[in-house]
Amino acid sequence: MIELLASDLDGTLVRSDGSISQRSVEAIRAAEQAGVTVVFVTGRPPRWLGDVARATGGSGLAICTNGALVYDLHTEQVVESFPISVEVARQAAEDLRAAFPGVRFAVETATSFGREADYVSDADMPDVRVAAIAELVDSPVAKLLVRSSDHDSDELLEAAREVLGDTVTATHSTRGPHALLEISAAGVTKASTLARFCEERGLGPEQVVAVGDMPNDLPMLAWAGTAYAVANAHPDVLAAVELVTASNDDDGVAVLLEGVVAERHAAERTGT
Repeated sequence: MIELLASDLDGTLVRSDGSISQRSVEAIRAAEQAGVTVVFVTGRPPRWLGDVARATGGSGLAICTNGALVYDLHTEQVVESFPISVEVARQAAEDLRAAFPGVRFAVETATSFGREADYVSDADMPDVRVAAIAELVDSPVAKLLVRSSDHDSDELLEAAREVLGDTVTATHSTRGPHALLEISAAGVTKASTLARFCEERGLGPEQVVAVGDMPNDLPMLAWAGTAYAVANAHPDVLAAVELVTASNDDDGVAVLLEGVVAERHAAERTGT
């Protein structure tokens, strides 16, 4: 019996226009009423989860920043943290800049965002600390962000992994000509924190369905007993999983949840 559905947000549950459909909201509510736990597992930082919580009525825990933080949607507090140490983050930035001189850096912490002066952000964030990367990393960070206009994300990720080795975990969740890498502490992924979350609740991977669209979802999809890609997923994700649901714009997560709920109700009727 499926007890938990783990869903990525952007490109998976969230539509291309940034909205969450009414069908998806209703499917989440129906799943929770049927006893299925729905967990958001995202690369987003906590400050970008308020709109999702309001849209879905979510009040549980979310795994965010690619597994580095666990966030209580009700209290709006970080309840667990798995950051990169100051020494490791600084060394990773130094090694990447030596290998790729054109890269620019930003950092996410549990409560703030900081960037180098020439790091171009996708979002308008007024309360941003601007400084050199060595100054920005003055305490452990949840995520180190790396931008490059000289590579796409797939190219830079492959090259960066050769430079960094296993000192940190590098991934990405973007498309387009300009690279954006996301770096977490060694061993920290969506999968590592989801596995911990499930173990604390007595759940094994065979009781979990996971769905995603980008390379940062691959560890989670590999861990879950049942893994789906949305139809609009990155080619690497589509190649890695056997099951595909509808695209984010066609409510693929809702389709999955509706199926899980229908199976639970059928099992209840037959007593299995």
